[in-house]
Amino acid sequence: MDRRVFGLSVAASLTLAGCGSTNYASRFKTYNGPEVTSVVVNKGARKIYLLNGESILREYKMDLGFAPLGHKQIEGDGKTPEGLYRIDRRNPNSSYHLSIGISYPNASDVAYARSIGKRPGGEIFIHGEPNERKARKRASRVSDWTAGCIAVKNSEIEEIYAMVRDGTPIALRA
Repeated sequence: MDRRVFGLSVAASLTLAGCGSTNYASRFKTYNGPEVTSVVVNKGARKIYLLNGESILREYKMDLGFAPLGHKQIEGDGKTPEGLYRIDRRNPNSSYHLSIGISYPNASDVAYARSIGKRPGGEIFIHGEPNERKARKRASRVSDWTAGCIAVKNSEIEEIYAMVRDGTPIALRA
């Protein structure tokens, strides 16, 4: 009896595993092209560019923080930073599909915020769409919906996640 139950459970497990694997598209893509040597964010044009030297490898439309004009200076201001930073981390378990971190705040950002008695904020990422259905629905209705991050479509963050390495410089411009 126990052997028969075991055999049936093994067969069921193998069947389920086989069904899932043929239709599963991994969000972790691979990239074998030219190295991304820098990322440029043009806030005014709502574009993000992945560059190899001076050549544009990819270009994406993006959304920004809910108050996109100007440089992020304090926590909660809804602004996306401006200046030179680095890609410094990645989060495969993000609330926004996938995300890669930007090294904001730098020492200058921290010093300014402290000088006015505030905190500079942080946790600035390039990320995909929200995982939560309600948040995804809201984001699809408005532009510039993040708290200061840079948002792209899920398929695009999958490419960016594969192409851009930690340590890559990123220039965010008005």
